[in-house]
Amino acid sequence: MSKLFTSSKVGPYELSHRVVMAPLTRMRSDPGNIPNELMVKYYTQRASKIGLIISEATPVSIRGYGYAGAPGIYSDTQIAGWQRVTDAVHSEGGRIFQQLWHVGRQSHVDLQPHGDAPVAPSAIAAEGYAYTKRGEASFSVPRALELDEIPAIIEEFRSSAERSLRAGFDGVEIHGANGYLPDQFLQDGTNKRTDEYGGPIENRARFLLEVTQAAISVWGPDRVGVRISPSSTYGSMSDSDPRATFGYVATELDRLGIAYLHVVEPRIKGTEDVAHDETAIGAQHLRKRFSRTLIAAGGFTPASAEAAVTFGDADLVAFGRHFIANPDLPERIRRELPLTRYDRSTFYGGDARGYTDYPPAEAAVAA
Repeated sequence: MSKLFTSSKVGPYELSHRVVMAPLTRMRSDPGNIPNELMVKYYTQRASKIGLIISEATPVSIRGYGYAGAPGIYSDTQIAGWQRVTDAVHSEGGRIFQQLWHVGRQSHVDLQPHGDAPVAPSAIAAEGYAYTKRGEASFSVPRALELDEIPAIIEEFRSSAERSLRAGFDGVEIHGANGYLPDQFLQDGTNKRTDEYGGPIENRARFLLEVTQAAISVWGPDRVGVRISPSSTYGSMSDSDPRATFGYVATELDRLGIAYLHVVEPRIKGTEDVAHDETAIGAQHLRKRFSRTLIAAGGFTPASAEAAVTFGDADLVAFGRHFIANPDLPERIRRELPLTRYDRSTFYGGDARGYTDYPPAEAAVAA
């Protein structure tokens, strides 16, 4: 029997299988960054019976944007749109957590109020591109946050977690991966602060842990997850001792009693596959530090996902690109059906093409 299709648990929720839909930025929201009916259809198609979806990354602040068109959760006006999404997922028998996001320095002045500089722990520019309404643009040079500004950002995460609760989600995930703001505080290549949020690991991890605690104050620990990417260099991220840094984070998150730790595997750099590195840090390396549910993500095939859960490297496996092109992915994997190939050109922005027009398994097989 396939281990992927045995029951598991995330926080208080019983799941019927271990195939998770990873958070996927798609940039299809309405003006005001409000979820629309096209998004409702997209999530409905991908909801599986007693399975878990993690929503696309959702900014907690208008200053937290790096992708124009991403839906937000920083305003009460966005709650009703998300409620339609969560109602649709629940009607299909699924569970959905909302991923809370602040890109920090991975932004552009065109995406910031009044054309301001993006914010970051330190004034160090990232390599890469933001997605503005005019297209891709190199990340702008950020300004370093003042110490007295940090509590307000933590409050943005807390208030957004509260809106997620009102919108009917089953929990929230803190996006601490991929070089976004919590990751920028955590790694010493991007954090050069000399106050209580910089220097030793305990200080650099403070922001991520305080954001997590803010979400816990709304949801309780067993309905909060955290995503990290210990081996990713996307956005020119680096740390002088990643094993110590991320080992400490995993231990402290375990102590907080969160629902799960979601680890991006070393084979993924941003949205691209990279060569396997035996020395890099993945879910299996953090298993000794984190006793609760582990979700692994990044470049998995059905076979490698089965191996990961069979050998105990992870409890669940999150799929991204395959879920884009295969709305009923768990069923296809269970029945060992061929997978539809995704079209990368339609990933970000646009309309229904490459979003809600991928066929279900029966139609794909018949074709």
